[in-house]
Amino acid sequence: MPEPAATYTVEAQISRDDRSKCEDVLKLWMAALNRHDASAMDALMHFPHVRIAGGVVTVYQQPGNNPMDLFERLRKQDGWHHSVWNETKLVQSSPAKAHYAVRYTRYREDGSVIGIYDSLYVLSLLGGAWKIQSRSSFGP
Repeated sequence: MPEPAATYTVEAQISRDDRSKCEDVLKLWMAALNRHDASAMDALMHFPHVRIAGGVVTVYQQPGNNPMDLFERLRKQDGWHHSVWNETKLVQSSPAKAHYAVRYTRYREDGSVIGIYDSLYVLSLLGGAWKIQSRSSFGP
């Protein structure tokens, strides 16, 4: 007989101040994304930066490597207008790294939903700044 699944509880190892900084990064990230502001997005990432989505692992080695044509493709393909965080939940952390399980919705300009996607964002404290180090998404 299989053993029952273990319950997973999170004990945050990150300070409240650092947690607030991480959550500010996520808010700023979504705002930059919706403005299609690649330089603002770059400012919120540590490099190299890893993105896993659609079965592809992409490593951005430096600022300027973030392919903004993704947003043009989303607009043409699905009528994407903007995205909104539904949830940003700290699931694991250390004093220098935080894993956030996030859920976001992509919308068309008329407010209709394109899709709701789950992702894992890893933020790292490097050089005194919390920034996004990697993302793994179930979205395209």
